[in-house]
Amino acid sequence: PLQGCITVAETFEKNPTARTKPMSSSVVKATVGRALKETGAALKHASGQEIYSSIRPSMVLNGVKPFKTNDTFIAPSASVIGDVTNWDESSVWYGAVVRGDRAQVEIGFKSNLQDRVVVNTTSKLESGFPPTCNIGHYVSVGAGSVLVSCRIEDLVVIGEKSTVGEGSLVETNVVLEPGTVVPPYARIPSGQRWGGNPAKFIANLDEGEIGDIKSKAESIQEQSWEHLTEFLPYGNAYKHLEELEAAGVSAIKG
Repeated sequence: PLQGCITVAETFEKNPTARTKPMSSSVVKATVGRALKETGAALKHASGQEIYSSIRPSMVLNGVKPFKTNDTFIAPSASVIGDVTNWDESSVWYGAVVRGDRAQVEIGFKSNLQDRVVVNTTSKLESGFPPTCNIGHYVSVGAGSVLVSCRIEDLVVIGEKSTVGEGSLVETNVVLEPGTVVPPYARIPSGQRWGGNPAKFIANLDEGEIGDIKSKAESIQEQSWEHLTEFLPYGNAYKHLEELEAAGVSAIKG
């Protein structure tokens, strides 16, 4: 068999129940479809051709390349630019933009930036602190939210379409309701739920609500793994044309 392809026998060996469980038509179509795509990509690779994409999820800026681990998921339509660090099992979802052009951005372990999130930095802060944007571990940033040169500590949920202004501090074990606006240089204390524009205290979190923060981040990480493993063994979108040309291989646009 072609390198990188999984045979039916290997599938049964890894999952014996596959012999007896009936598969739905959608599962069959998905399995066959992916097998055909992988076979086609493997054939092109074997012929000396690679597939490149015109979309750049990661972009070098001012000589600084974003850092990510092997188990970081950056969606093909996301843009991660410049001085950005993506730690283990973090994820940057579709349409999100992370700009480390004026200061460093750090995304912690199992943290996620959901669809269309924008993370930006300023040149300096009035407080005198570095204008970096630090996102801790197990942080979930809801779709459409905007973060600017702020510090988000571990175990935080930021609801959809929220804004966290420059110089702000969101402490650990905090939930921001959807649409929350945290003004610049504000502080959200630990163990609380806040919401509104401008953000106001709503209630203290109980043990169950605090536990849900970590569970939410872990659930999104598991989902991101499914998307990460959908990348084909050949012709990944993050292989850019100039890298392929520098290696002296033939490339076609995917």
